[in-house]
Formats: sequence, C-alpha cells, structure tokens
Amino acid sequence: MTRLLIVTTAHVTLEGFLLPYAAHFRAKGWLVDGLARGATRSAPCQAAFDRCFDAEWSRSPLDPHGLFGMSGFLRKLVRDGNYDLLHVHTPVAAFITRCALRHLPRSGPRIVYTAHGFHFHAGRSWIPNALFASAERLAGRWTDRLVVINQADRQEALRRGIVDASRLRFMPGIGLDLTHYSPASVPAADVEAVRRAMGLSAAQALFLMVGEFNPGKRHRDLLMAFAGLEDDSAHLAFAGTGLLEEELRGWVAKAGLSQRVHFLGFQKDVRPYMLASLATILPSEREGLSRSVMESIALGVPVIGSSARGVRDLLEECGGFQVPVGDSPALGRAMLRLIREPHLAQRVGALGRSKVERYGLPNLVHIHEQLYDELLAERRSGSSRRSSLPHSAKLG
Repeated sequence: MTRLLIVTTAHVTLEGFLLPYAAHFRAKGWLVDGLARGATRSAPCQAAFDRCFDAEWSRSPLDPHGLFGMSGFLRKLVRDGNYDLLHVHTPVAAFITRCALRHLPRSGPRIVYTAHGFHFHAGRSWIPNALFASAERLAGRWTDRLVVINQADRQEALRRGIVDASRLRFMPGIGLDLTHYSPASVPAADVEAVRRAMGLSAAQALFLMVGEFNPGKRHRDLLMAFAGLEDDSAHLAFAGTGLLEEELRGWVAKAGLSQRVHFLGFQKDVRPYMLASLATILPSEREGLSRSVMESIALGVPVIGSSARGVRDLLEECGGFQVPVGDSPALGRAMLRLIREPHLAQRVGALGRSKVERYGLPNLVHIHEQLYDELLAERRSGSSRRSSLPHSAKLG
C-alpha cells in the first residue's frame, strides 16, 4: 500500500485545496494522512483523511517551538507512518518539515513542496527578498521535487538556484471544481437576491473584490479608483475580512461612499456575488495563482486584475483586463469601459470560461498522479535527484 502524508501550516489549507486529492488517492487504495495545526478538530479533514495529526507551529518561520520543538515529532511521525511520499504546502510547514527530515536516508520517503507563491517578489525590497530566497534555496537541498504554480516563480526558482531544473515542476494551480464554479451552478433567484440586498437596480453596475484585507491585496488602490469613477451609479463590494477592514471602512465613510461601497464580510460561497457583478477586481501586488480570479473566470465573469505574478498568468491565458500594480487611474478606466460596454464584459467572460479547463481538478489530479508515479519509481530504484546548491546560483 502506498502511503502519503500531506502537510500544511493550518487546517484551512487542507480544507480549501487538498481534500479532493485525499479522496482521489484513498479511492486508489492508498493510505493518505493529513498534518496541520487544528487538523484533528476539523470535521472535513477527519472525514477526508485516514488519519489527522496536529502540528504545533505558528505562521511565523521564526517561532522557536515550531522551528525546533517540532523536529522530533515530525521524525517520529514519518518513521512510524512509513510513508512513501510527503507533500508539503505553505512556507512555514514546508521549511520546518524539510529541515526536520533533512537527514533522511535515500530509502526514505520522497518529498514534494508546492510553493503557492514565493515570499520573495518584485514588489518587496531586496533584504527580505534575499532572506526568503536563501531559506528556500537551503530547503531546496532537501526537496525531491519543487512545484511552482506561476511562470514568474518558475523563472525565479531557476535564476536563484533553489533547485536544479530536473527537480522543478510547473502545475497550473492546485485545481478548481469547474462543475461547482459554473454559471449554471447558482439559481438566478440567488443572484437577484444579492443585488436586491444591496439596493441595486437592473441598470446599476456592481464590481466585486474577494480577498483578505491585508496590504498586499491593495484594496486602497481600488477604492481610489472607485472614488474617481465617472459614474456615480456604480456599486463596489468587498468579500473578506482582515486587519485593514476598519481602516478602510473609515476611509469610505469620510469619502461619502458608504451608500455605494458594501463590506460583505467572509462569504463561504462567493458565486452569487460574482455572478451578480459586471466584473471582479483584484489589484494585488503578488499572488501564487489567484483563486478568486480563477473562480470568476470559471463563472464567466470578466476580471480586472493587476499585472502581478499569479494574476497575470491567468489573464494572459484566459482573457481579462490587466493594469499595472498601484495604478488606480488605470483601474478606474477599465471599470468605466465595462460600464459603457457591457457586451464587452459578456464576451470576455464567455471567452474566459471557454479556456479555463486546464485549471480544473481532473487535470491537476492527473498531473499529481504523474508526479507521484515518477517519485515512487525513483524510490523503488533507490536513486535520488537531490543535489547540493549549485555554485553558480545567484544569491538574494
């Protein structure tokens, strides 16, 4: 029996992205376990995995208990579980796990790390970029395969020497349920109820942004664009929560926009809100591969997005409207264009829907199967493709 352990920092990542993989490989007769903070208290995780284990680490890679206190636990768990494969996600869990298991013998499990967007990127200063890149490069020495989900990260992984090309793999995301995210998946009455709750008439345009209120998402850029929009009938809605929410609520009130800007809080199901919108907007400075953009495209709703990595990939392939990061006037012009040309929004949305199949779960599950088969064959042969850091790798 093949044994797989999937590791993330928090149980919400298992719930949000990885349960379909547990179900698929268990159906093949594999034993699939999950490790994350809070995993044993998560009903979806308990149902999806053969066994769940709790990890006592924080979101900070510098937390001493996570960095040092978890090492013995991880080594014992892997030894007792006799796993063939470990698949680690999220930076903290991935670094700590690989560090703890760095002295595994060649006969041990093969380790895969999926980077959901490196912490170093063009919008960050060189000192933190150098630190994050150095940590990734160090952990890359203990990694059998590094998976990246956008083209910018693939280029950076090679440029910075995180792993050599033979151990680098590209996957178009982590998979989206295209049956769930389809225009026909939501009753028209639910969409109408969303618009009615905001007091919208059929003629009024609604724009939606989905994302946590943190600086990297750049909500303020969108608010600045909306405040200067040459159409005072349009509405804007934010789905999400976060540290900056109250500050931005205050900004909206002072700008006199409270009647047209709606703070929806966390929404477990964003589909009715997307389908009620003329377009969704994401002005982020960085993403791994934006889930909300992917969802909007799958629903046939056009996206106005920044040119940041992880947004750019999707818009270039599936269609949409790109604006430079931080360019509020460009955001406003794109919004106004769609208000004035609603048929353009419909055409772009339909085009995106027609091209999104590559990002669907069946394709991603198939790619994971190929990767795992490759690693299992490698393990049976006793070979390893891990190597030392290339001397030519660029620092920082």
